[in-house]
Amino acid sequence: MATYHFCFDLNYYGLFRIPQNFYLDPFWIVQRTCIVSLFLLCAGAGQVIAVDASQSWARFFRRWSQVAACAGLVSIGSALMFPASWISFGVLHGLAVMLLLGRLTAPRGASPSSVALLVGLGAVAVVLPAWIQSTAFDSRWTNWVGLVTHKPQTEDWVPLLPWTGVMLWGMAAGKMLLARRRAILAGPVPPLLQPLAVLGRWSLAFYMLHQVVLIGALEAGRRASLW
Repeated sequence: MATYHFCFDLNYYGLFRIPQNFYLDPFWIVQRTCIVSLFLLCAGAGQVIAVDASQSWARFFRRWSQVAACAGLVSIGSALMFPASWISFGVLHGLAVMLLLGRLTAPRGASPSSVALLVGLGAVAVVLPAWIQSTAFDSRWTNWVGLVTHKPQTEDWVPLLPWTGVMLWGMAAGKMLLARRRAILAGPVPPLLQPLAVLGRWSLAFYMLHQVVLIGALEAGRRASLW
């Protein structure tokens, strides 16, 4: 994610020898899709683990409020940097809503029927935008649903459909792992992966700060006439 964003920043500052199109080039679109998919798969699995560990609603809402507040900050920051394409419903906005949905649909237990239900609901959510589209969802205030007739002009857009389906698949995967390979989720972290575990514990802070650091460094270099 950080590498992808750094490449975006380099392109924004005109530091690529060949300008890149992050909005249309499949090379960049596929990377973004993989990054967002990984976010939501992990978030879905995380909700199942939290319910299995008897996480209280109070603790859930403390974390949820942090995600929601950061989503608001992203909107403000993007409006300052990209007034015409600011982020009204990006990955954090979508995550905030999907976390609520995930919490309500992540009951205890990992029966085959519950896993099948989550997989089925996820499949419906993923394909639904291709079946149902309406201009009523094309405005900035309704495009968060995902049933748009064309992609909105914004720097980040993660609508509920189809992306809720990916979170549901993450929940299904989490349930299967807890039932059949619990040690993968509950066992100790190998020493080689400990640095990644630290980033995982501070994932929201890293997400919010990495672009500030990267853009700040590039802006400082520009002002110092390094390029």
